[in-house]
Amino acid sequence: MTQVFRRAWEDMVLPIFKRPRRVQVAALCYRDTEAGKKVLLITSRDTGRWILPKGWPIDGLDGAGAALQEAWEEAGVTEADIESDPMGIFEYDKGLGEGLTVPVTTQVYLTRVRDLSEEYPEAGMRKRAWFTPQEAAELVDEPDLKAILTAFH
Repeated sequence: MTQVFRRAWEDMVLPIFKRPRRVQVAALCYRDTEAGKKVLLITSRDTGRWILPKGWPIDGLDGAGAALQEAWEEAGVTEADIESDPMGIFEYDKGLGEGLTVPVTTQVYLTRVRDLSEEYPEAGMRKRAWFTPQEAAELVDEPDLKAILTAFH
């Protein structure tokens, strides 16, 4: 019986631990106000927790372009200036349903928002709101994202 468990461990469990992390891209959307910088957060569709607009890489777009596309689809960002290089990364376990998760490394692109639309693809599926970076840091779950937001001035 021990050989059966060993084979199952080697064939099914170990490959899961050896898989590389998946990569996502996120837009850290902000605007300058008289009171200082404000950060745009959205709610996730499944749990309703506060997150950045983010998603998987998109064929034909670089990381910044894909992050900007996600900012449009998920938060209604229509005009923005986005940095071409990530300003940071955070890691989290993305839920896939049925209790399964996959480890993800998310590249964060700084995005200065110039305009938002009230109508966008996921408008009816999410809430969006502006927060100070400190407030945003308190609302998100991922420790590395909290650190990015806390350091953002």
